[in-house]
Amino acid sequence: MALAFDEFGRPFIIIKEQESKKRLRGIDAHKANIAAGKAVARILRTSLGPKGMDKMLQSPDGDVTITNDGATILEQMDVDNQIAKLMVELSRSQDYEIGDGTTGVVVMAGALLEQAERLLERGIHPIRIAEGYEMASRIAYEHLELIAHKFEFDATNVEPLVQTCMTTLSSKIVNRCKRSLAEIAVKAVLAVADLERRDVNLDLIKVEGKVGGKLEDTELIYGIVVDKDMSHPQMPKEIQDAKIAILTCPFEPPKPKTKHKVDIDTVEKFQTLRLQEQKYFDDMVQQCKDVGATLVICQWGFDDEANHLLMHRNLPAVRWVGGVELELIAIATGGRIVPRFQELTPEKLGRAGLVREKAFGTTKDRMIYIEHCANSRAVTIFIRGGNKMMIEETKRSIHDALCVARNLIRNNSIVYGGGSAEISCSIAVEAAADKYPGVEQYAIRSFADALDSVPMALAENSGLQPIETLSAVKSQQIKKNNHCCGIDCNDVGTDDMCEQNVFEALIGKQQQVLLATQVVKMILKIDDVISPSDY
Repeated sequence: MALAFDEFGRPFIIIKEQESKKRLRGIDAHKANIAAGKAVARILRTSLGPKGMDKMLQSPDGDVTITNDGATILEQMDVDNQIAKLMVELSRSQDYEIGDGTTGVVVMAGALLEQAERLLERGIHPIRIAEGYEMASRIAYEHLELIAHKFEFDATNVEPLVQTCMTTLSSKIVNRCKRSLAEIAVKAVLAVADLERRDVNLDLIKVEGKVGGKLEDTELIYGIVVDKDMSHPQMPKEIQDAKIAILTCPFEPPKPKTKHKVDIDTVEKFQTLRLQEQKYFDDMVQQCKDVGATLVICQWGFDDEANHLLMHRNLPAVRWVGGVELELIAIATGGRIVPRFQELTPEKLGRAGLVREKAFGTTKDRMIYIEHCANSRAVTIFIRGGNKMMIEETKRSIHDALCVARNLIRNNSIVYGGGSAEISCSIAVEAAADKYPGVEQYAIRSFADALDSVPMALAENSGLQPIETLSAVKSQQIKKNNHCCGIDCNDVGTDDMCEQNVFEALIGKQQQVLLATQVVKMILKIDDVISPSDY
């Protein structure tokens, strides 16, 4: 118990309810924290690279997720330890900022912690280790800029972008049709990209999935796909040159806001009421027809009467369309969302070249495609697959590919993959360590060793001899001074990543180094852990 004495010699307790708290101090706290961080990294280590394994996670309500996307694995895992939660947030921030490299960043942080543990055992102060890591990360960051290549692409020559997206997709479950998926991702990004401003708004790309068909049936639609069907089965299934009214008001007679009661005691009164109601519907449908709309998309439902009238008046309609989808349709067709029938004008209608309803397989599943829009800045990637898990995983993979394409439009520098960039940085950091006098030198050397953990994990997951392969590639890099030598995971027969076309975005790699170092510095600075003890 932590006791202290006041000026009269009376003892008092510093920590309230001391006996119900657990406390770790000094080296024990460091070791416990490092062990927690390493445990998380060890889980993700096996799912790194093109031959990485997938993880199967079951949520409390029985939903099963199969994935090898680092951020998703850590999101779904119910992590209890606070330091392990830091690792989860590390991969999440890499996912938000870059979208790719979420597994690599955690593996690297785990390796840095492992090296720090060895230095702590030698009696080096944690702050000195953290400072050494900071210096080393700066060296690695600058070295990445030196070995990066710029590649030029434009709307006609997109091959470099496709190659980089293929590198991202090769580590996913969808790698058998990575070429077609990479092309879809690049086309989608270029469709919504503003190349002058070098900016991409990924919100305009909608990723929609439907169980059935095969992965090869995945397609890119220059327009919007809505998972709804026409409100009446006898409405036309295809509309050319559609003028679309986008409504957020229901096709129903207006209801008074106050409480009310209507007394009907004769048939005539009932008839009048019915006619009045019918007139409301008539007026609504007529207002839509008058402005020239040939399709109505409504956020709410219709009365059966309205549905029947719409069908008779030859006005196809779609009901119960979600708010986000309505916005996307409005962006794509150049229309305005109209909250009241009185405000409908011809200028507020959206325009689309073709609206069609498509049925899938033998099921009653139908979806509405809105294509050839006035403003083709909104696109949809429509994924097919054998089961729900496959579709979810493909969505995550496509998201990574979209993020990579976006990063390359923002900054078109690349480094070579397959662990070659890490090995090259490791050699550079090792060489720079001699320039630093003092204890930090040990930490800088340890940082260089930790960088080797990524290529080592790649080799291990590919079934190669890890240490042998790594040392062979490292000596190749030093002898030939070639930064493109990496681990040949796919057994192509060459370790030159330039020939294998394995690229990664430079900003993704730099972000990995910086984020991993920041988190490790934070963990090393904790020397006292007070937690409620388990009863």
